[in-house]
Amino acid sequence: MSNKNNYNYLLADLTELKGVGQKTANLLKKKRINNIFDLLWKLPKSYTDRSVSSKVKDLKIGENQTVTIIPYKYNFPRIRNLPNKVFCKDDTGNLDCIFFNSYEGYIKKILPIGKEITISGKISYFGNKYQITNPKYVSEDSTIIKTKHNQYSLTEGITEKIYNNIIKQIIKKLPNLNEWHSKNILKKFDNISWNEAINKLHQPENIGKYKSAFYKRLAFDEIFSSFLVHSEIRKKIKKIKKKEKIINFKEQNNLISKLEFDLTKDQKKTLLEINQDLESAQKMFRLLQGDVGSGKTIVALISALNVINSGFQVAIMTPTEILARQHFSLAKKIFKSSINIKLLSSKSEYREKKDIIKNLYNKKIDLVFGTHAIFQNKIRFKKLGLIIIDEQHKFGVNQRKKLSDKGGDNCDILLMSATPIPRTLTMTIYGDMDLSIIKEKPKLRKDVITYTKLESKIDEIIRFIKKEIDFGNQIFWVCPLIEESKKIDHSSAIKKFEYLNKIFPNQVALLHGKTGQDEKETILSKFLNRKYKILVSTTIIEVGIDFPNANIIIIENANKFGLSQLHQLRGRVGRGNKQSTCILMFKSSLTENAKKRLNILKNSNDGFKISEEDMKLRGFGDILGFKQSGLKIFKLADPIHNNDLFILAEKEIKRIEKEDENIGKFKTLMKLYDQADIINDIV
Repeated sequence: MSNKNNYNYLLADLTELKGVGQKTANLLKKKRINNIFDLLWKLPKSYTDRSVSSKVKDLKIGENQTVTIIPYKYNFPRIRNLPNKVFCKDDTGNLDCIFFNSYEGYIKKILPIGKEITISGKISYFGNKYQITNPKYVSEDSTIIKTKHNQYSLTEGITEKIYNNIIKQIIKKLPNLNEWHSKNILKKFDNISWNEAINKLHQPENIGKYKSAFYKRLAFDEIFSSFLVHSEIRKKIKKIKKKEKIINFKEQNNLISKLEFDLTKDQKKTLLEINQDLESAQKMFRLLQGDVGSGKTIVALISALNVINSGFQVAIMTPTEILARQHFSLAKKIFKSSINIKLLSSKSEYREKKDIIKNLYNKKIDLVFGTHAIFQNKIRFKKLGLIIIDEQHKFGVNQRKKLSDKGGDNCDILLMSATPIPRTLTMTIYGDMDLSIIKEKPKLRKDVITYTKLESKIDEIIRFIKKEIDFGNQIFWVCPLIEESKKIDHSSAIKKFEYLNKIFPNQVALLHGKTGQDEKETILSKFLNRKYKILVSTTIIEVGIDFPNANIIIIENANKFGLSQLHQLRGRVGRGNKQSTCILMFKSSLTENAKKRLNILKNSNDGFKISEEDMKLRGFGDILGFKQSGLKIFKLADPIHNNDLFILAEKEIKRIEKEDENIGKFKTLMKLYDQADIINDIV
């Protein structure tokens, strides 16, 4: 394959490499190394210096040493399990090369009698002689060995030598790719080319040089390629012409005036941004991001009203039926009978479902709530003007794009997430969308008071919740695991349910990941209707249902959770006007890091600030399970330490968009960084 200017060489199958058969390729693919380009990010963790050659008499036992010797005799015993030996020497002494599981022909080939050979390996001493067992490097050409050899986190079945040979082979055959960055961008990285940066990345002396120009240039490439894709999606959506919605501000303001609370400044600002999108001839594709309890739902419902008054239908999708039912009840309360609202539920009777489907198509229904089922092929809308999706922070780029296409040209898209995340993370995940943020909490909503408590003080906690139950309040009790684990000292939800049920008979419910969906909905509904006082649960209660009467949450082994997850859990209380409390339980053996994390939560109710700290402590990919959601984690770029590169990428994207620059020159970059879904649309 000609590779001088051909990026396809880098995207070729691993078996294109010399010395890589199907077996080795399969081992690498298990580590998500699928092509030659992926191997370039298999970075060395350290190196072994084999450049200095020693004489036999100066060899150091237990160390990796390089020595030039002359083989003078073979010893190939015919008894099974005995090693093959090659007796060697230099002018200062004797050295035996010991081989296990090696054939005579191979040994004779690499260590021919009378030839001067350079070998390298770990030195041992046996029978008054130095030995090297299964030497890693053997060659007549000493320059091949007398160098620094990178050490890797090895894939099982692949040796360090193989890794080094593969990487050297790739580096040697790197294509001369045309530069895709502008001169102004290259100046930021000392005008270093992509090829030169890759070469430097794999030189032993550059291991760990994260602040170097070559490293930053490659990290920037990653960030920039991701931002380019988001930009292209935004541009394509903006090109879609739609029928403008006509906002009836009189109706909007009339509804707002009848609310039991005043909208916050953030809510007003966000509503203005959404209305501007609705009135535009360009399709809205917006994310409404807010902290728990910030009032996103009311903004979404006012937006829905504006769309309906403009002659369109609205669909609101939630991850669970109980959340859909809760939103439905709120909408019925604030809209009264002014619009026709329906809930498409799995519990609805067949005839009712049939009528809803019919009336959606006939535009006799203005607003429908439901789970993902409302977007089944059999459900068709007459004039769908807005799709609102709640609590969908794990939607990927491709899923969002399909959603946008499904609604049709005249349908605006509003996604909502109660997952406050740092700006760099938001730019990476949601860069294809316009963003509205609600940080400000409603005035009547009080901060949740947070305490830490030793597990041994559980009797104090029991006395506390007895008083709260007497006051008519409800309690969440969260445990990490469903059952007892012999390996991990976590509390069990089942065990805790049994314990609490003895103290509060018939007042405790249990909810965990193995609870069936119907049973789960029933339990949550009963808890919402105050038929239970305590709900023992695993972390599945995170998703945004309002339980206004629940104002206590107890989280066991709190130090085992991430900060963002703890904040989300804490957000299950404090939804009403009462003072709410969160108790973080832990065992006595807390690390300094764990103490620091819990103190951050105790001292702050700001989800964005907490998430920032969480990312610093745990890393980019672990925030609320984004790693598990299929998010592509950068290979080099770090949103914490490379914040300047994210800002630079954002500025460069804005410049390209403003100048309407042809992005065809970035084709190679986007191909290399696996943005193939979008690249097909690029000339």
